[in-house]
Amino acid sequence: MTLQDLHTLLDFHYWARDRMLDAVAAVTPEQYTKNLGSSFGSIRDTLVHTYSAEWAWCRRWHGESPTTRPAAEQFPDVASLRAMWAQQEGETRAFLASLGEPGVTRTFDYMMLSGEPATSVFWHMLQHVVNHASYHRGQVTTMLRQQGASPGKSTDMVTFYRERGA
Repeated sequence: MTLQDLHTLLDFHYWARDRMLDAVAAVTPEQYTKNLGSSFGSIRDTLVHTYSAEWAWCRRWHGESPTTRPAAEQFPDVASLRAMWAQQEGETRAFLASLGEPGVTRTFDYMMLSGEPATSVFWHMLQHVVNHASYHRGQVTTMLRQQGASPGKSTDMVTFYRERGA
């Protein structure tokens, strides 16, 4: 995995995030927070989990090991989540840029949320952030459909590549 590959993965990640947030912005507040029995209950809770995981990984890259994640209640609407995630995007992109090519294979020691120690290679962690978000976007798509809402535009990676090449 090269530095350019990781930049491309992040470009895809935020492109897909924005499409998902655009779709979710069209639902009612009740649909946003309704517990649908999914892994994290509601659309909001699933999206906040996804954002929070990215936030936690970035904290680890900066030498911190969070023991808790931001609470879903901090994000009463899509606009508040979008604003915080945009800040996180800036921090994530800046960190990647600061690593340079040699940093792609840098190893990080950190503590999991459970307090257990762990060690991971940077590109593995960043690839996980993107894959994790893809998994949960699929859940949000299902929750939107369950409520009769549009899932919005495709967030498939091949669509990203097609549009990027156009």
